[in-house]
Amino acid sequence: MIYITGDTHGEYDTFLNRIYRHPVTKDDTVIVCGDFGFVWDAFPHRRALAKLAQEPFTIAFVDGNHENFDLLETYPVETWHGGLVHRIAGNILHLMRGQCFEIEGRQFFAMGGAFSHDKPMRTPSYDWWPQELPSAAEYETAAATLARCGHRVDHILTHTVPLSVLHALGATPDPHEAALHVFLERVYREVSFESWYAGHLHLDRRMGERVQVLFEEVVTL
Repeated sequence: MIYITGDTHGEYDTFLNRIYRHPVTKDDTVIVCGDFGFVWDAFPHRRALAKLAQEPFTIAFVDGNHENFDLLETYPVETWHGGLVHRIAGNILHLMRGQCFEIEGRQFFAMGGAFSHDKPMRTPSYDWWPQELPSAAEYETAAATLARCGHRVDHILTHTVPLSVLHALGATPDPHEAALHVFLERVYREVSFESWYAGHLHLDRRMGERVQVLFEEVVTL
């Protein structure tokens, strides 16, 4: 079984209470749509990460904007289910940007990243990193991956949402995120997919038949 949820922000009890409302087992995968927040230098986060590493199920996450990217990039890169990941612990994986993964016979395209609207209140290299937004190389990787997939996947995993979805939510796009929103909009219009899951907006809402914004809700596939 595959479970998908929204931002966890390094909150151990909140995350597990959310997940254990479901009959999750060692054979299952829990996917977090960004702002995982457990990969951090602070002791409480390191302790929580160590405890999560003892859970029986697999935890896979796309990155959000509130991640320690310098630390995240120190973990080893390996291939998992057909795509590149950072192996954080035996059961914890970061789904790298622009990769496609086959999990339980389903194809998942992953593209993390977003802009921190609270950036003015944050300190560079302490609780904010410029890698929060994709690089040109990551956009190129994503485009090449989708081309190899024939522009057809089962599910898309992101942190933020395509531009048209943002407009439908009544939100105002931030110019700092323009390139990412435009890229995701192109994916939304040009790639065949069954469902799209995102976080970032701290709400649970289905947008049409195919896009679902997640926060506390857990979707089961």
